[in-house]
Amino acid sequence: MIVLTGISGFIAKHIALAALNRGLTLRGTLRDPAREGEVRAALRPHLADPAALERLTFQVADLESDDGWAQAMEGASALIHTASPFPLTQPRDEMDLIRPAVSGTTRVLRAAHAAGISRVVLTSSIAAIIDPAKDRVQDETDWCDPDVKGTTAYTKSKLMAERAAWDIARETGMALTVINPGFVLGPPLDAHFGSSLGLVERLLRGKDPLAPPFGLPMVDVRDIAELHLRALERPQTAGRRYIGSGGSLTMAEMGRIAKAEYPGRKIATREAPVFLMRLVALFDPAVRSILPTLGRIERVSAAAAERDLGMTFIPSREALLASARWLVDNGRV
Repeated sequence: MIVLTGISGFIAKHIALAALNRGLTLRGTLRDPAREGEVRAALRPHLADPAALERLTFQVADLESDDGWAQAMEGASALIHTASPFPLTQPRDEMDLIRPAVSGTTRVLRAAHAAGISRVVLTSSIAAIIDPAKDRVQDETDWCDPDVKGTTAYTKSKLMAERAAWDIARETGMALTVINPGFVLGPPLDAHFGSSLGLVERLLRGKDPLAPPFGLPMVDVRDIAELHLRALERPQTAGRRYIGSGGSLTMAEMGRIAKAEYPGRKIATREAPVFLMRLVALFDPAVRSILPTLGRIERVSAAAAERDLGMTFIPSREALLASARWLVDNGRV
């Protein structure tokens, strides 16, 4: 039996779907027990066999409390830890994001160790990898520098949570594998996906007359789910990090892809000057959160996942269109 934290999340629901379709038994953790029905309803129409839901149980547990974690880990053989806050805008106090990410990861991994679980796959982010001072393609050997001016609370939270996990793994001998996804796109399983597709929603609503001048590695959520499970299934991945990316896109490229699909929509396809974005950031918190990336196209290599885990990543263009089609078809934009 595998424990999957944060099972109501965008990525975790896809991991649950892929795991149940593999015949695995899961125990998902939730902060709110009322969301159990939501998760089951999201998974049911996508399962190869709806009876697979009989292999899914739940445990209420919160990253900021010790309650429930011992029960969550009881009898499990492995842990996939995805639960972590993901904001569309940065909080006023960065510790409001950093504290639950770091203390939560520490709490969950120590509960797993206390229960005798030695195999763990952790969801981190390319935010913990990309160092803006390095003007090259980056890989799993790279780490971001939290002391660079403008580093966001989200970046710090992912970096510090991942480092805490590696510290615990070294201390306990835990077999830890870390997954570092790019910006995650793709089709949600239901309408409860938090802020994960906020950027695509903003794009399709035509909120910005010009596209912010930056680019990011992106990845399809279905590939990230598969990457977690392939890592879990291969003991030789312990001690490794794996980037998930279908390639980088600039915001203007995203706009042009979406505009070609939806020509009748007002979608930004031209880049805004950097000076203009800095001005807009004075009034728009969402723009303020991307200031450190302006004028840059971040690029990463997913070669390790392709080589070691046999991954063939869905191109970022297709992941974007899958997100856009779901949002449009379901009346979200």
